[in-house]
Amino acid sequence: MDFAQFKAWIGRTETSADIPAASPLQGLAATLNHAQPPWPDRTVPPLGHWLYFLPQALQGEIAEDGHPRRGGFLPPVPLPRRMWAGSKIDFHAPFSIEKPLERTSRIAAVENRSGKSGELVFVTVEHEIFQQGSHVISESQDIVYREAPPAASAQAATARVQAGEGDRRQADWQRTVRPDPVLLFRFSALTFNGHRIHYDRPYAMEVEHYPGLVVHGPLTATLLMDLFLRNNPGADVASCIIRGQQPLFDTGDVRLCGAATPDGADLWALTPAGQTAMSVKVVVR
Repeated sequence: MDFAQFKAWIGRTETSADIPAASPLQGLAATLNHAQPPWPDRTVPPLGHWLYFLPQALQGEIAEDGHPRRGGFLPPVPLPRRMWAGSKIDFHAPFSIEKPLERTSRIAAVENRSGKSGELVFVTVEHEIFQQGSHVISESQDIVYREAPPAASAQAATARVQAGEGDRRQADWQRTVRPDPVLLFRFSALTFNGHRIHYDRPYAMEVEHYPGLVVHGPLTATLLMDLFLRNNPGADVASCIIRGQQPLFDTGDVRLCGAATPDGADLWALTPAGQTAMSVKVVVR
């Protein structure tokens, strides 16, 4: 792979527009098992901005994995696995539904690394979102591209993870969620995410060699933010840092945990073996 060619994408920008509707938020509330949205009426909750500015690639432009074909704004990295690895988000001001949004996105970095699983390429995308001239959100998002290991290697890696030591932190709040295929499908629909690893079991297991359907990273982060808001109603979230550490699958329950800190909370999601799959640091005003 000629990595140097992807450096040319650094600095590329694109601008998009959207009008946040109420319906996706109602769908999100139902997916999170709320009879009514628990956030203030006509407002978008923390991380709710992920329901807008959705990709609109034509069906003929979709690749085998369910993503739009590579190239265009994002560099055409040929490594087969493409995953969201985390974000740093600043919530500058609340924003409401039915008022136009504008987002400017920029490729901030493209980095090549080598890990235990082989070659990795990290792409950092910065998003700035405005509503009627007011700066409402800044997000720095990391996307990782990696090789798909052979089936035997994937099974061995899963076994090593399951045999590892669990996370022993004390939690103030806990909730257990079963990430069944219906939950994954509903979140894919809410975010117009066609990636087949989230709903097509034969593809996920036979082509990308996962042990089951993969739980969306943004879904896990949204569940963790929801855990915080369930236990801190009315909290004014100023920022959060999200870091994915290992994937979750539909093969077992996910334990959501949180602990209060002087400036907000630490949140984490545990695999069935008790290991940290994702951590979220929340800071409140």
